[in-house]
Amino acid sequence: MEISVYRTAREMAGMAAAHIAGALIGTIETQGSARLLLSTGASQFEMLEELVSYHDVDWGKVTMFHLDEYVGLPESHPASFRRYLKERFTSRVPLGEAVFVDGEGDVDAHIAELAHRIQEAPIDVGVVGIGENGHIAFNDPPADLVAEAPYAVVTLDARCRQQQVGEGWFPTVDDVPQRAISMTVRQILKCRSIVSVVPHAVKAEAVRRTLTEPVSPATPATALKTHPSWTLYLDAESAAGVIYYI
Repeated sequence: MEISVYRTAREMAGMAAAHIAGALIGTIETQGSARLLLSTGASQFEMLEELVSYHDVDWGKVTMFHLDEYVGLPESHPASFRRYLKERFTSRVPLGEAVFVDGEGDVDAHIAELAHRIQEAPIDVGVVGIGENGHIAFNDPPADLVAEAPYAVVTLDARCRQQQVGEGWFPTVDDVPQRAISMTVRQILKCRSIVSVVPHAVKAEAVRRTLTEPVSPATPATALKTHPSWTLYLDAESAAGVIYYI
């Protein structure tokens, strides 16, 4: 585990994006292609803005996956993660391929196809955020840390749904879908390397719990500490609760 703390979210985002871009470049040089897993949400805005500026990444040799999507939410909705990534990432780099999580239509069929695609080869670089309730992807507490399936339908807890309102994606908690398709914890941990970009004061408590508590379903992000190549990027606000521990 490596932890890097920067004064501002923008400074942190720039360094994290440089890390991710460098890892992609190195992987492509070594094996000819790379597989990238991306998080979404307000915490990733600055990092994605920085990442798309790396024109020295041979994006045509990168396949992108993402972590989760609401069940039943159309792509036209502002909170759709497919829409988020198309607007902020795939429309801005000449990506080789994007494999999206689709929560509409036949969800079981979508999950089966996702499982097939994700298991074709390891994810080389996984960008995995941490939620205000300590979730990774939509694995809310108490999370299943041992499920073998790569993706599953999960029920979102109240704090997770409130976070989506707080970030401005939905007007009220009642408007937030109660279910989502999520990559499972065990599948996330199969990434060859994991980079977590976790800025802002609203994440400080989740960061503190992640770093100071034992691995537990009560704080799913604690599972990241078991990964042999996990790098955590924080700004001064998100690190406020752990500065004396690191």
